Amino acid sequence: MQLPAPYPASRPRRLRRDAFTRALVREHRLHASDLIYPVFVHEGENRVEPITPMPGVSRLSLDRLIPVAEECVALGIPVMALFPAIEPGLKTPDGIEATNPDGLIPRVVRALKERVPGLGVLTDVALDPYTSHGQDGVLDEQGYILNDRTVELLKAQALVQARAGVDIVAPSDMMDGRIGAIRAALEADSHIHTRIMAYSAKYASAFYGPFRDAVGSRTNLGKADKKTYQMDPGNTDEALREVGLDLAEGADMVMVKPGLPYLDIVRRVKDEFKVPTFAYQVSGEYAMIKAAAANGWLDHDAVMLEALLAFKRAGADGILTYFAMDAARLLRDGA
Repeated sequence: MQLPAPYPASRPRRLRRDAFTRALVREHRLHASDLIYPVFVHEGENRVEPITPMPGVSRLSLDRLIPVAEECVALGIPVMALFPAIEPGLKTPDGIEATNPDGLIPRVVRALKERVPGLGVLTDVALDPYTSHGQDGVLDEQGYILNDRTVELLKAQALVQARAGVDIVAPSDMMDGRIGAIRAALEADSHIHTRIMAYSAKYASAFYGPFRDAVGSRTNLGKADKKTYQMDPGNTDEALREVGLDLAEGADMVMVKPGLPYLDIVRRVKDEFKVPTFAYQVSGEYAMIKAAAANGWLDHDAVMLEALLAFKRAGADGILTYFAMDAARLLRDGA
């Protein structure tokens, strides 16, 4: 890199002097089209259940979800991501409800594609919202997840979602070989246009707590953890291996999760593979900003937008964030 001329020939502050110059030379920008809005759905009618550790986020029944989906389109948010909070009585050790073609998520997908066709729909492919133990797969007698048996169920779950009309399936389980199995199943079932966004670098993070409350898996999981399949937070080279494997197996896009604490991973993935790369600003990140703002310690809107811009600066093509609606409104209004 060529160094600039020394002061006073170079005065970097010249390019910061006023708003129009700062806008002219800005390297990265945030737009509503960069955002994916994660939502939590549950059964019933006219049901809105606030999620205590995630202020401003609620579980919604389908009738209450439709207006939100319509507002996403109006704001320019291209995709909504669905996460289920199913009835406890439907949860089983193998999570078989995930493969029910008339289950909650397939019904919501069909309704959204019929009533809000301009909105992209992404679905989570994972068993933890459906298992009675809160893990992402089928357990053996010692409590270890059986990889290949779990992949068979994930493949069936993805097919059910594709047949319902979903645009993007997003396997978030971190089982070995699941992308290849799902891609092969989709091709064999003529779902050649169904995209796969692989959670390729998903870490065994402490930032997921509020999400587990939202889908009702925290109590089921208890004191257990997910360290035998989610990645060790100390590893970065391993993330590149995981991404490379998923791309070789047929992923169209990859994701890093969590977000802000792992921006170095986003940067490495984008630099190495130059593929569509996404990051998830997870529930714990959202809750921290909300809590700090509620205490008057941070400017809510300014910190929210700055944090989202950081994802773009690190190389993310898009961000899954619970702030999507708020951010899109501010961007529409010229923030």
